[in-house]
Amino acid sequence: MRVAIRRSRAVPLLVLVLLLGSCSRSPVSSGLPAFADLVDRVSPSVVNISTTPVDTLAAAEGGVPELADSPAPSESPPHGNVPEWMKKFLEQHAPEGYGSGESAPESPEGDPGDEPPGSEQSLGSGFVLWQDGYIVTNAHVVKEAKEIIVRLQDRRELPASVVGLDEQSDIALLKIDAKDLPAVKTANIKKLRVGDWVMAIGSPFGFDYSVTAGIVSAKGRSLFTEQYVPFIQTDAAINPGNSGGPLFNLDGEVIGINSQIYSQTGGNSGIAFAIPIDVALSVAEQLKEKGKVTRGWLGVVVQEVTRDLAKSFGLSKAEGALVAKVVPGSPSEEAGLKPGDVILSFNNEALQISNALPPMVGAVKPGETVPLKVLREGKQITLTVQVGELPAESAALEAPPPKLPLGLTVEPLNAQDRLDAKLTEGGLGIVAVAPGAARKAGVREGDILLSLAGRKIDSVDTLKAVVEKLTPGASVPLLIQREGAPLFLALDVPAEDGKK
Repeated sequence: MRVAIRRSRAVPLLVLVLLLGSCSRSPVSSGLPAFADLVDRVSPSVVNISTTPVDTLAAAEGGVPELADSPAPSESPPHGNVPEWMKKFLEQHAPEGYGSGESAPESPEGDPGDEPPGSEQSLGSGFVLWQDGYIVTNAHVVKEAKEIIVRLQDRRELPASVVGLDEQSDIALLKIDAKDLPAVKTANIKKLRVGDWVMAIGSPFGFDYSVTAGIVSAKGRSLFTEQYVPFIQTDAAINPGNSGGPLFNLDGEVIGINSQIYSQTGGNSGIAFAIPIDVALSVAEQLKEKGKVTRGWLGVVVQEVTRDLAKSFGLSKAEGALVAKVVPGSPSEEAGLKPGDVILSFNNEALQISNALPPMVGAVKPGETVPLKVLREGKQITLTVQVGELPAESAALEAPPPKLPLGLTVEPLNAQDRLDAKLTEGGLGIVAVAPGAARKAGVREGDILLSLAGRKIDSVDTLKAVVEKLTPGASVPLLIQREGAPLFLALDVPAEDGKK
């Protein structure tokens, strides 16, 4: 009887344990993607790229500038305390192992003089964009290369020529003499979401066809190095040698080109940036057709709208791009854009931050007409601008950020001051700054005061008249020129005495 009772209880209990165990494992196993079949399918489209620099002697002497994704210098030998077989492997692959445009470091066990001139190589990755021999990689991988070799998955090594490269987007288009290559499929970047799984294939440190995976960490990242690229951020492991390689989605479509990493050591730190494939395609097509890239141009200097500036302009939140300067004779001047305008949308696309404006404008073909929604003196208006072509040497599109502190005793500008500042009219020189509202706003000695509360300042009397009408406790925009660049600051008018 006891045996029967035990058996009757034990069986349901065992079933319950198995069910609970399977339930606890099910969400995890079903939520993880399987990459093996995906790797088999897309790997043939990925290539290894090795180059020989034009001036290998300069590279050996440190004449090649360090790249964003190159390994940081180390005081210890590059091979470290590793097994002998690994040292030999790394020595054999050293020309490829410190890639992305970097020369190989000297072997700790060899004399750099033993290597013949011209033997130094750098390594990167790439992929077949079009099956008739067109390869895409990063511009910094092949820039100033004397010789470029593309190695396919079937181990064929073919010389490549540069069809064209665009440093502003860090894209290069190469051509090899081959047909019917396995070209990649490209994704619709608008469907990409933060949190999507991604997979990278490349040659980090010379290890060909290494596969790493992660997720999309962010979209539309702006980096100072490339103003015209809204980068995709990912936490997939990217290292030197991955540069130029593809970033795939789970459908086997390329969503981006691995370009840079954020690292203090030169290795993976979980923050990598890829050029969106739609940007890369546009650049590659232009390079193929014309050998160069043309971009749209407005001709404005913009800065970020901070919370204080938003308040001074009557915005409920910090958004848009604040126009600090309009370039004379530019499309923006012809459209009627003015300093102090806040651009809220461009071509019917909302503008959340100022850094988003350059890639938006750059993506428009020169000659196209687009609408601009701006905030001017508290009212929203719509302007129409015919986008021009970005000059080869264009002014920076980001004004320098505010720097504290400031001061405010003014004097008229003399002829030499105006010549140095390239001003034809208006402006007062700030010769001293005392504690108070101006210093808190960020004004400094040596700045030139151009406008206050939307009023152009052309004399001391004008400044006094404007100050007299300021509302105590209000926040108003203050436009200065500092080191040749215009800059808006938010000035909080003292509540106790608005006339000081």
